[in-house]
Amino acid sequence: MEDNGFGLAGSCLMCGGKSSKIVVRSSRGCRAELESNMLEKIQKALTIRSGTIREMLAEALGMFILMVFGLSSVAQVVLGRGDFGQHLSINLGFGIGVTLGIHAAGGISGAHLNAAITLTHCILGNLPWRKLPAYLMGQFLGSFTAAATVFALYYDALYDYTKGNFTVTGPTATASIFATYPAPHVSLLGGFFTEFMATAMLLLGILVIHDEKNNGALKGTQALLTGILVLGIGLGMGMNTGYAINPSRDLPPRVFTAIAGWGMDVFTAGHHWWWVPLTAPVLGSLAGVLIYKLFIDLHNRPVLESLNEKGQPAVQISTL
Repeated sequence: MEDNGFGLAGSCLMCGGKSSKIVVRSSRGCRAELESNMLEKIQKALTIRSGTIREMLAEALGMFILMVFGLSSVAQVVLGRGDFGQHLSINLGFGIGVTLGIHAAGGISGAHLNAAITLTHCILGNLPWRKLPAYLMGQFLGSFTAAATVFALYYDALYDYTKGNFTVTGPTATASIFATYPAPHVSLLGGFFTEFMATAMLLLGILVIHDEKNNGALKGTQALLTGILVLGIGLGMGMNTGYAINPSRDLPPRVFTAIAGWGMDVFTAGHHWWWVPLTAPVLGSLAGVLIYKLFIDLHNRPVLESLNEKGQPAVQISTL
């Protein structure tokens, strides 16, 4: 058979456009599949299977979010000389930070975001002691990194405000941007009691919000209400000591300031105040739990027990 010039070559010319489109689409599909497989492999390689490590990372991110909002609000008030916020804006900053931090970590670690709360959970048996180091490491890492981030964010303003002389006390003191210090009129005992009571109120509020056997908050509102709780503590009990109420909020930024230029004065100022935000919140946390249990929790039986006593079928069991 002769090829008249329009045989195989002709058929290719007739469908050449469609063939090229099919090839292009096929190549795009292959490329997309390869990219998808690569992303899946990367995701699989990066996925952490250890529950403890995941909880540590969640605590770190939640704490970082909390502290960036909180510390940056303090920096803006101090360095702005009152033109960019007041005491209320600091309280709002920490309240917003708490709310977002809980949303970030709550589903993975429970969002303790507070060494005193983590230690209390361990003492009560709600958290295995073996997980305590991971939780504390995550919280301290997030808090320290947040302090470094805010320092970098406001470095130019810090330098302009202090002329490069970072001090703990005096007219241009800036160490209080990062860690808490007692007011000049507050004694060591008075400051300790302030931190103790503020943390006790924090735990009472948290237990009220989460107690499903009582009148707990609606599902999904707990983080917001906890942020409002911290706002309330700041508004009512923040004058004396700056309401640390959290060792994880106070110690890591204090260590950072010691390294970043403020020196060891951060540990000696306020009659060696640094240990109070570590111990008073722990004792206050335990006191808050004890008070709630003695006044409410021990006498408020689960729904199942109450219904069984009345001879009625139980349809719901409290999760607490």
